[in-house]
Amino acid sequence: MRVVFIGAGELTSQTAKQLLNNGYEVVIIEQDKTRIDELSDELNTGFIHGDGSKPDILREADPAATDYLLCLTGNDQCNIISSLVGRSLGYKRVVTRIEDSSYEHICIELGLKDVIIPDSTMARYLADMCAGQNPLEISALIKEDARIFSFIAHEDDQGSLDELSLPKGSRVMFLYRNEKFILGDSDTVLQKDDEVVIVSHSNVLSELEARFNPKVDSTD
Repeated sequence: MRVVFIGAGELTSQTAKQLLNNGYEVVIIEQDKTRIDELSDELNTGFIHGDGSKPDILREADPAATDYLLCLTGNDQCNIISSLVGRSLGYKRVVTRIEDSSYEHICIELGLKDVIIPDSTMARYLADMCAGQNPLEISALIKEDARIFSFIAHEDDQGSLDELSLPKGSRVMFLYRNEKFILGDSDTVLQKDDEVVIVSHSNVLSELEARFNPKVDSTD
């Protein structure tokens, strides 16, 4: 397994250590040469000095040989741009870190599905813990061919949930409207900018992707 990081902050450092202990190959892209020098003494990884949002730098990290591209700088815009460039260059899976949750809808619109919002994730985890719930149970329920898919509704998607005409093997579980949870039923009317969460069989994911999150051709 090979993982490329963009940004050499503390999250990258701690994650890289765990991956290295598990025998993963790790490459870190960082603009700050001083930070590279600091980490090179404690991490047995490859380093690339440069801007991780630049196509030439990301090509140097070898997309075809990489399993994950983790965009973990402290700048949301940089992480989003790096993610889009990385995806266009063929990185198999791209993970995007953002601090400002207002960017989450934009990331979903752009087809960036693996988005991490550290403070929001931790807040939900702690709130669930205080309520006596196990926030990790849901991940154990998604087994075998079950998959979760989400998209942001556009004007053409407005109407009852039945009018979405989803492919066989998929159905709407719930949606978020103005950050409020709504459990969808036959009377629910979808509105523009709703975030819709669907459970589906793995064999219809590509159809859902093509319809709701089509990839936009990009150039360098």
